[in-house]
Amino acid sequence: MGVDPGLNCTGIGIVQVWPGKVEYVAHEVVRTDSKDPLPVRLGVICGGIRSALAEYKPSCSAVEDVFYSVNVKSAMLLGQTRGAIIATLLAGDIEVREFTALQIKKAVVGYGKADKQQVKKMVEVLLGRKMGNVPLDVTDALACGICLGFNLTGRLAF
Repeated sequence: MGVDPGLNCTGIGIVQVWPGKVEYVAHEVVRTDSKDPLPVRLGVICGGIRSALAEYKPSCSAVEDVFYSVNVKSAMLLGQTRGAIIATLLAGDIEVREFTALQIKKAVVGYGKADKQQVKKMVEVLLGRKMGNVPLDVTDALACGICLGFNLTGRLAF
């Protein structure tokens, strides 16, 4: 299970990975209302994570690590979102790993500075599935899950 954390839109991607093979299972988007107070929004995100855990029963998870931000308030909100997601995963007895955007892009695209459209295209290629109008938060979450799977199967080592 890969998670791309965001306070407005959190992407969840479920993949199955074996040595030499990666398979799409599902994806979800958790959206929050920007008018709601932060605790309510975090509750919505954690509820979405709990729901995905109950439905798909992943064996492990990965959450994209924090990026550098010039906007301190945005960075703090993202940090709180990530913390709530990680706590929810751990409360569900799911192992959590963290990968930077650079590591995820290198694993999926082969280039650490790839843009989101390049990541989406490679996710489509690796999963053999068109993602159409799926939000980039979802394709980023699937990429995070693929990166985790590659790391666990020994296909990729950092």
